Amino acid sequence: MLFILPRFMSSRNALSQSQNSMQLTFVHELELSGTQSDQIRESLTLPPLPEYLPVFGVRLVRSDYVRLDERAKIRSPRDAVNVTGEILKSSDREQMVAILLDTKNGVNGLHVVSVGDLSSAVVHPREVFKAAILANAASLILAHNHPSGDPTPSPEDIAVTRRIAEAGELLGIELLDHVVVGHGGRFVSLKEKGIF
Repeated sequence: MLFILPRFMSSRNALSQSQNSMQLTFVHELELSGTQSDQIRESLTLPPLPEYLPVFGVRLVRSDYVRLDERAKIRSPRDAVNVTGEILKSSDREQMVAILLDTKNGVNGLHVVSVGDLSSAVVHPREVFKAAILANAASLILAHNHPSGDPTPSPEDIAVTRRIAEAGELLGIELLDHVVVGHGGRFVSLKEKGIF
């Protein structure tokens, strides 16, 4: 019979390594009766290890800057296009950007919600509102580009806008508009079209 005895070594840094790492020690084969074998097995039973739960901290991190001549205030869909233009105009893939606003429609910041491919970007309300909550946004405006250059909203654009507007109502962070940006300064405001 071959016994393997586990030996636990405590880790110095529980966050970067597992709390207990197991080393195995091999014991030579012994000729034991069934009773002796059971007694040894019982004596080798280790107490259960404590469970460790991760503790998460969430914080907003500034990752980049967009240059503006003055602190932007959004008064129209054109203002939203101007604020997001630097991010969206040079993109060869579809991107969704959230403009995070204070109570007077001043821009607190921008959040790139999703980067997709040539014709789509996967967007979920939790990704939109995560940064909005952390930035204490009172409301937000979405903007995304169509690399094809045609700013006509797709059925998917309309569906995701309605879904995000509903989620915003629940959270108390209103979706003021969703602007689809094309080439040559062309854009479509879903709010102005009465889509939501």
